[in-house]
Amino acid sequence: MDNGEANREACDAVKLDNPKLRSLKETATFRRQLRAAGRRVVLTNGIFDLLHTGHLFYLQKARALGDALIVALNSDVSTRALKGPARPVQTEEQRAYALGALACVDGVVIFGTPRLDAEIRALRPDIYCKAGDYTLDKLDPGERAALESVGAAIEFMPFLPGFSTTSLIAKIKAAGEI
Repeated sequence: MDNGEANREACDAVKLDNPKLRSLKETATFRRQLRAAGRRVVLTNGIFDLLHTGHLFYLQKARALGDALIVALNSDVSTRALKGPARPVQTEEQRAYALGALACVDGVVIFGTPRLDAEIRALRPDIYCKAGDYTLDKLDPGERAALESVGAAIEFMPFLPGFSTTSLIAKIKAAGEI
């Protein structure tokens, strides 16, 4: 076993306490509690593989649109389907833990399907937020229909150019061993 394999096994053995990570059913209950308290909920989604400045900027701006931010996190399986077999770099549990550690994030739910339709219908967000590299025309038609059916406003946040997980991975590879 090489050092990398040993590190992966050690990381996989760690169980991370993350009170912000909930099942879809638990997140829907949390959402109903927020609605009963009169709080506006923002929903966003993504892979968030290696948290970087672009992610943090985006998540803070998304949270500022409402009173609570729920992040729907792509599962490892859906990430591989979208990004290829080398991704994600971190497991869904590790990515959820990093998101849960952020003050601007109020809840995290992992989803394993290619699209977010069921989660949108279950969570009924007041606002759905995507990064500025998306447009209304680029949204998946099923997700857009789900958003319209629950009356969610759709907001596109400014894209912070120069920050992406793909470019960060390239920089790390180029740096070699440190």
